[in-house]
Amino acid sequence: MKTISPGELAQLMTSDGLYAVFDVRERGEFNDGQIPNCTSLPRSQIEFRIAELVSNRKIAIAVYDEGGERAALAAQTLAECGYHSASVLEDGLNEWRKQGHPTVSGVNVPSKAFGEKVQQERRIPEITPEELRRFREAGADLLILDMRTPEEYARFCIPGGLNVPGGDVVLWAAELRRKPGRTVVVNCAGRTRSIIGAAGFHRLGLNNVRALRNGTMGWVLAGFDLESKPRTKSLVASAASRQNARTLALRLAAEEGIPGIAASELKRIGGAEDEGVSYLIDVRSESEYQSGHLPGSLNIPGGQAVQRADDFIAVRNARVIFISNQSARAVMAAYWYRQMGFRDVRILTGGLAAWRRDGGLVSAGAETHEPLGLDEARQAMHLLTPSDANTLLKRSSVVTLDVGSSPEYEAAHLPGAKWIPRGWLELKLPDHVADRAQAILISCPDGAHSIFAGRALATRGYNNVDVLDGGVRAWIAAGFPTERGLTDCLTETNDVVLSPSITGNKEDMQRYLDWELKLKR
Repeated sequence: MKTISPGELAQLMTSDGLYAVFDVRERGEFNDGQIPNCTSLPRSQIEFRIAELVSNRKIAIAVYDEGGERAALAAQTLAECGYHSASVLEDGLNEWRKQGHPTVSGVNVPSKAFGEKVQQERRIPEITPEELRRFREAGADLLILDMRTPEEYARFCIPGGLNVPGGDVVLWAAELRRKPGRTVVVNCAGRTRSIIGAAGFHRLGLNNVRALRNGTMGWVLAGFDLESKPRTKSLVASAASRQNARTLALRLAAEEGIPGIAASELKRIGGAEDEGVSYLIDVRSESEYQSGHLPGSLNIPGGQAVQRADDFIAVRNARVIFISNQSARAVMAAYWYRQMGFRDVRILTGGLAAWRRDGGLVSAGAETHEPLGLDEARQAMHLLTPSDANTLLKRSSVVTLDVGSSPEYEAAHLPGAKWIPRGWLELKLPDHVADRAQAILISCPDGAHSIFAGRALATRGYNNVDVLDGGVRAWIAAGFPTERGLTDCLTETNDVVLSPSITGNKEDMQRYLDWELKLKR
């Protein structure tokens, strides 16, 4: 096992080379504190995400946890997946802190800190929830644009708000310019997408746009009600406004020096290069992407691409190429990435339309990737049908484990199943199941994580392990009953970090907003 000292890692992270740093702990642990500018990749997700995060298996990778045990297991998993350049941070985050290196807390910190920087430096005008309510009650000429994803918007919105996902800002610029006297308010769940959305409109010459201070959370904390399950669907800008967007975007690209890459050149380098890494990011909506996209490209609608950059761009100093229909939305995403400090950012010149004209291949539907090593792991495990698993549960004293996410376990799990995340499996299970001959049945929602978990236990000497083929979904489809709730958890349920806007807890909302505001310091 290769190791890297905190000093060596700090030096690597200031270099111009290609590297990736992964925090392999659970998402909640990452939220509590992490090395700045790393990427959260819980150990249970490695086989599922590493290929898209690091397409070149020669790239230097560093992994860490709090002390080193899980990171060592993660490095082993990476090696099994063909990544032999992974190093484990010596003594983990504990030693990093002890040597005086910085840490930050929260998720998507780089993007959110950037949003606060934009607000402070550009003095983006804001409107308070109280002011917005007075405007609405007075019948002012007002337009509220919700920058969140369609999925977020479908749950609730500011009353009267219309969904215009952040990446579509440029498509609406000409439309909004027709009524310069109208007050346009943009909002998101908290602050970042509101600020970036308003700043994007201002950069395109629209000065009648204001960001709603603290977004939907601020609205709730002010004591106002949200509109539940809004009836209005996402709007589409007029054809004239969309056509004008390309002219605006090309002007912005020229002013900012945003380079393009021709379809012919992109064909040559593909999604991965011998010595480098290129991320192909399609910033259109999910439906547009599924109607046709470049093979191997990731669908990250523009607002999310800015809001969650560290979740998707793991290799530092890699090339990022943005794609949209005719490059308008791609230019806006590229503009913000360059502002965030990404060095090699380009757009596909002419967008998907130019790619098609050049004879480029186009895929339809969602990109599906089988987890690395799943076939080999499957062949090594004994799989049970739901019927056979039900018989086993009735006839023997079997320990049933669920290794899916805690929200999935809470929603539905096999009767009597105990929850344990894959990241802790080999380290925590012996405390609860010491007998290596104990009969164990492993499940998860779809059966994939169960297969990897079963193999991991087999390598630790557990010799009586079965896996539910097809997981809990197959069990339910076969008509067998499930249980709900966090009934028996063997570790803390900190694998998921939910936004306070989803949980609705006002104290959490205030803490979150206070945290965001501190990022500008």
